[in-house]
Amino acid sequence: MSRKPSALAGIALVIAAVACFATLDTTTKFVSASVPLLMALWFRYFFQALVTTAVVLPLRGLSVLRTAHPKFQCLRGVLLLTSSLLAFLSLTYMPVAEFTAIGAIVPLVVTLLAATTLGEKVSPLRWSLVLGGFAGTLIIIRPGGDDFSWSMLLPLGMVVSNSGFQVLTSKLARTEDPITMHLYTGWVGTLLASLALPFVWVSLPSWSLWGWLLLMGGAATLGHFMFILAYQRAPAGTLTPYLYAQIAFAVLAGWIAFSHVPDGWSIAGMALIAVCGAAGAWLTAREGRLLNQIDVRPAES
Repeated sequence: MSRKPSALAGIALVIAAVACFATLDTTTKFVSASVPLLMALWFRYFFQALVTTAVVLPLRGLSVLRTAHPKFQCLRGVLLLTSSLLAFLSLTYMPVAEFTAIGAIVPLVVTLLAATTLGEKVSPLRWSLVLGGFAGTLIIIRPGGDDFSWSMLLPLGMVVSNSGFQVLTSKLARTEDPITMHLYTGWVGTLLASLALPFVWVSLPSWSLWGWLLLMGGAATLGHFMFILAYQRAPAGTLTPYLYAQIAFAVLAGWIAFSHVPDGWSIAGMALIAVCGAAGAWLTAREGRLLNQIDVRPAES
């Protein structure tokens, strides 16, 4: 059976979105050598917030700002800003591909959080996939190895904050407009990053750096917009396996920009994370289809 056109459009959009995120990470690593990290972080959020507002307000008006959960919207913005800060720090110390692969265990950590904090039942197979994803992470980091440093634990902090962001997003998405959520996230991040801006602002030595900052902001904004459009066209279970294409884009970008090729152990860890994550997405889609079949089954008389 062929996929519906809307599902194919959603898949294409999510692949384009993760390509944008790989571009964002690669550009961040390049820019961080010349621009203060907090200044680059502020610009990334300010650009996203400004463009989102310019696009959304003329179409939706001030009604798009209405939310039943302003505190949770702010908390969501704090979690994403924390995740971005840890991601920026991580990229100053480690290659893009390895960082991206570690970040890809977020869906597996969300499964763990759902079991421990939300009381959701998790099957033994799902637990094995979570453990497999963590094993892949340990293969990449290799604690105790010659190349290990404590800075390699930074992406794990990013994974924790991003997982909290994802869990909160899934709860808010039941009642909140995704465009409203996107708008609040951008401005909360911008306002918080602005507090540090007077202390880190510097004059950039070349106009080309402004161009790279614009590329960062554009990649982040476009990626998030395409994410929203993708999930409006296809269910999460269909799209999640394609999120792991970001690892391939990150390997390619790291090779092009920095001539970095992951070693054999890192590639094995990346493959294990991708397989466990994609299998988890397949299980989610399968469970969703079974629930739908139960819901539509006629009641016995």
